[in-house]
Amino acid sequence: MRVISVRQAFILLFRQIAEVISVNQGRYETFNISSWLEIADLQRQYELGDHDWIRAASRYVAAPRIIRLTSSNRQPDFHVRLNRRNLFARDRNRCQYCGKRFPLSELSIDHVNPISRGGGNTWENLVCACIRCNTRKGNRTPREAGLRLITTPRQPRHCPDRALSLRRKQYEVWKVFLNEAYWTVELRD
Repeated sequence: MRVISVRQAFILLFRQIAEVISVNQGRYETFNISSWLEIADLQRQYELGDHDWIRAASRYVAAPRIIRLTSSNRQPDFHVRLNRRNLFARDRNRCQYCGKRFPLSELSIDHVNPISRGGGNTWENLVCACIRCNTRKGNRTPREAGLRLITTPRQPRHCPDRALSLRRKQYEVWKVFLNEAYWTVELRD
């Protein structure tokens, strides 16, 4: 199980290797892409606030919250992209030297081991730092600058920016579905 973008979900649906799972009055209903598109107008009319909407060529379509692969011959290759958004989300907008939270405009990215000393752009070498701490550290290691990291930087196993947004009310249906799936899934050898 993993979180994917709406675009990826629709690609899987159109390739007919996934189906939408929708919760309706406590029951799970499955839809292929054709049936999901057919009910789009009714959903928009009666369930407007219950969905996020995607503008298609001729109509609005509800973005599916849960899809299930109907066939797969391999585990998806998943890695968390190293970018500013994911790095700031991993560190929760907290300077990794002084421990204070800052708005994005007051944060920078620091190379724990400076590039001039062989440090690279890796999850294990990049941290969020406030401007003050980053300036204080300069082109030195934290030890040389008299600073200490509050957490050891690691590559996250899950996309950290999505984890922050999953706390939104509209994703409560996921909790119900995942709990149900956990307890009722068939165990295999």
